[in-house]
Amino acid sequence: MTFNLKLKENCAYSLIAPTSMGVRITPFGRQPSHTSTLFAMQATSAESNVLTISSSLGLKTKVLTAFVKDSPIARFIKDDLRSRGVDFEGKELPQDGPWGYRHQFNIADSGFGVRGPRVHNDRAGEVGRTLSAADFDLPRIFGADGVQIIHISGLIAALSKECGEFCLELARQAKKHGAKVSFDLNYRASFWKGRESELSAAFDEIASLSDILIGNEEDFQLALHLKGPESGGKDLASKMEDFKGMIASASAKYKAVQVFATTLRQVVSANEHLWGAILSAGGDWHVVEPRAIDILDRIGGGDGFTGGLLYGALRGWTPEKWVRFGWACGALVTTMEQDYGLLTDEEQVWSIYEGNARVKR
Repeated sequence: MTFNLKLKENCAYSLIAPTSMGVRITPFGRQPSHTSTLFAMQATSAESNVLTISSSLGLKTKVLTAFVKDSPIARFIKDDLRSRGVDFEGKELPQDGPWGYRHQFNIADSGFGVRGPRVHNDRAGEVGRTLSAADFDLPRIFGADGVQIIHISGLIAALSKECGEFCLELARQAKKHGAKVSFDLNYRASFWKGRESELSAAFDEIASLSDILIGNEEDFQLALHLKGPESGGKDLASKMEDFKGMIASASAKYKAVQVFATTLRQVVSANEHLWGAILSAGGDWHVVEPRAIDILDRIGGGDGFTGGLLYGALRGWTPEKWVRFGWACGALVTTMEQDYGLLTDEEQVWSIYEGNARVKR
């Protein structure tokens, strides 16, 4: 039987996402952060990375966020989003002095060879933690404007109590107005510390409202409390079977979910990974067997996969093409210095999937 996600038609936006925008600074020459004197800065968030795949290929996308008023960093972020074709909407909050609100800083090197990447997050005073449903006209966004898919990340749902309530209301409004809900669990232990009961309830409800659920085995076990096998220390083939077993439990609990997906990664070195992906749609499995890819910078590869998968869904392709395009988008992002994929065209992505790196003139 042919799988059909049945997306809402005549919408202003193909894809939207709540997010907390910030900046990433990265040392030149793949050097460690603590020895470097020269850094490149880029605007970033996992959720805007996901949207950029679709926006770069012509679909309308938007982030729902918050900005620090009159901040040069906020201006930098807005200009960057415009360059990617991503619309934005959000309240502007006064900085309130040097110890007030700001956009998050992410200090991340790329690693090299046997030296793995190191990431340091500096999120004190993060303006995105204030996100609230009261800041947006949700009936307009989902009703008058119209949205086909909203993508929610566990990173945002766990950012603060307010953010968790915001994500819940977004999922409820989406279902009310016929939009599909994509939820990437993105469990982070540091975000959950001391808030397990609160976040478990929020994640459970968002998952129950979701049509697409993305996460690895650890995400499903720790965020949704599903029993499953240990994921560490196994080869990728074993992890693939473990994930299939996990999804059987998840699909029994979350009956509205139609699509489950994850990537499979084995790190050979900072410069080479084995990269695979697996997707279940309507009970049928679609797999991209792991294969070696060269890595310039690994950060954003998972976002690229999710962005490519959602692009395939929005284009009405078969799920087999969703996972292949997602795999290739993730692989493409790891070849780029920025952690999002500004794609040339669909052909570029399919060439990556086919292993064709010949020059195109």
